[in-house]
Order: sequence, then structure tokens, then C-alpha cells
Amino acid sequence: MAGAPYPTAVSDSGPAGAAAYVSGGGLQGRRLLALAVAAVVFAAAAAVLLRGPEFDVDDVQLVVWLATGLRLAEQRWWPRRSARLVWRPQVVGRYAVESGLVARRSLAGWVVLLTELAWAAPVALGAISLLPDEPGWARNARAVLLVGVAAVLARVAYGEARYTGRLALTASGVRHRDRHYPWSNIDRARLAVVDGRVDGVRLRLIVRESLAPAPVVGGRGVAVSDERLLAAIEHFRCRPAALAVGLPVTAPEPAVAPAGG
Repeated sequence: MAGAPYPTAVSDSGPAGAAAYVSGGGLQGRRLLALAVAAVVFAAAAAVLLRGPEFDVDDVQLVVWLATGLRLAEQRWWPRRSARLVWRPQVVGRYAVESGLVARRSLAGWVVLLTELAWAAPVALGAISLLPDEPGWARNARAVLLVGVAAVLARVAYGEARYTGRLALTASGVRHRDRHYPWSNIDRARLAVVDGRVDGVRLRLIVRESLAPAPVVGGRGVAVSDERLLAAIEHFRCRPAALAVGLPVTAPEPAVAPAGG
């Protein structure tokens, strides 16, 4: 019976040939919840922005200085990451609800998110400050720009409410944000080094788009250290069925103590 809330098996099973038993019933509900959260954020942000005071050049300069300060801080701040992957019986991903291990967003990840949002504000405020002080099209253009800012905030809220955790390992594969990599397409994994620092786990895919760089998951935006994440990916890459049984699973620890915790 279509739409019945019973687990269904998917064929994306990974190298060990394990089938991931997932539930499609909770996925639609999570999408609706995320849409509701986005709608509330959009309505609240639009109401505040449209009813707020007029912006001038001084306001734009202040926001630019704040955004620049946040950008410099997040580029130089590498906090200690000592969290571990946490077992969840229901992990909402792109295509299904599965059991698996979840990593939350780190404090540095929240700072990066705030920085990205802060840089969107000067663009809109700068455009608004250049509009003439006259009614008519200028007022309508200001409203459109402010509604655009509210839409960006709503999109971020949707992404945060749509998925479980920043990163997840389930029987069907690895999910980082809204990107999903099946176990059957992951050949191996290794630490990614950027400017002399370990920042994420690079996945070597068996099949990928031509000229596309190897994807990187984890990084300082995730509270779990990259060494712990690499150990877990390499462990479950050959035995994804261990994540499909529905019983709590503990991720293995790396052979050496992780640098981030």
C-alpha cells in the first residue's frame, strides 16, 4: 500500500551488500516542519525589516565593520573539537529517515554561519541606501530588497530544521549538510589538509563528475574531530549493515588521539 508507514528496504547498500531499512513516513513530516519554520522566520523577519527605520550610509558602514570583524575572527579561530558521534534511532536525511550516527554543528560552525549572514546584510543595506528619498518605485524597490533578506534568513532556517545534525553516517551513506554520498561510491577516505591544517575528511569517490574535486566532509564546522570522523567512515565503509540494525552503535576511536580533542 503506497504511503504506508512501514519500513522499506533501499538498494543503496554499500560495499558489504547491506540493505538499509528506512522509513519514508517521517520524511514528509520533517519537510513540512522545515517549511513551517521557514515561513515563521520569513514572516517575522519581513515584518521587522519592513516596519523598521530607514537605513543610511552610516548604518551600512557599521554593518560592514561588524561583518569584517566576524570574518577575521572565524578565519583565525580553530577551537578544540572534543565531541563524539552520537547514535540516533531516527536520522532525517535527503531521501529517508534512518538510524545512524550524528555530528552536530560546532561553535565555530555557528560563527561561520553568522558571518555569512552578516555579509549578506551590507549588500542589501548598501543598495537601499543608494535609493532616492522619494515615493513610488524607490519605496517598492526597498521593500523588494528587504523581502529578499527575509527570504535568505528563511532559507537558512529551512536548512537547519530539515536535517538531523550537521553530518550523519547511516547505512545508506555519509551525509554532510544536504549532500549525500553512498557507501557504494566511496573508495577510501583520508584527512584533508588546507594551508597546513587538517580541515575535514576527503572522500575518494569511485564515480564522480568530470573535473570535480573530491568532496570534503566534516571540518571545523562540525563538533567531531576529523580524526574521529575518518576512523568512523573507514570502519563503517566496509560494514554499513552495522548501522541498519536499529540498535545503538558506538563509533570507533582513532588509533592516535585526535588533534582536535
